Amino acid sequence: MHLRGVLASPANYKLKIQGMASRHLSRSIVMQSLYEWDFYGKKEGFLEKVVERNIRDFGPGLEDLDFVRKLSSGVQSHIADIDNIIEKAAPEWPMSQIPIIDRNVLRIGLYELLYSNKEEVPPKVAINEAIELAKNFSGQISGKFVNGVLGTVYKQLNPQT
Repeated sequence: MHLRGVLASPANYKLKIQGMASRHLSRSIVMQSLYEWDFYGKKEGFLEKVVERNIRDFGPGLEDLDFVRKLSSGVQSHIADIDNIIEKAAPEWPMSQIPIIDRNVLRIGLYELLYSNKEEVPPKVAINEAIELAKNFSGQISGKFVNGVLGTVYKQLNPQT
């Protein structure tokens, strides 16, 4: 049997699709958790509790729980830098005026764009996932806003593209 046949088999394709759906669900859980944490004033130790509750409530059977935890803790640990980048990329929008869903979607997208393993999460995947989160949880206009901010940052990071 050829390796190509193994990679293209329906079973492997289904696993890939399930993995993509699992990552999307994971990002949704992180976004909801960051939203609640942000809404209640970003209290120390609160995000971890919210993440665990949201995993239990929204992610039963989710296979890669470490992805959820790493993404949420990564955003939290880099939040000052990420927020600074958002303010520079969208100067007409102070953080306090960006809707809470949108700013947390931007935080997830920027964390993945700037700090994640690019082989695990390619930049265009990070941007597209953030756009989908914005559209699903906030609306079409938010999707365009997120696309604009993340696209601006991506172009600054990769001027040759």
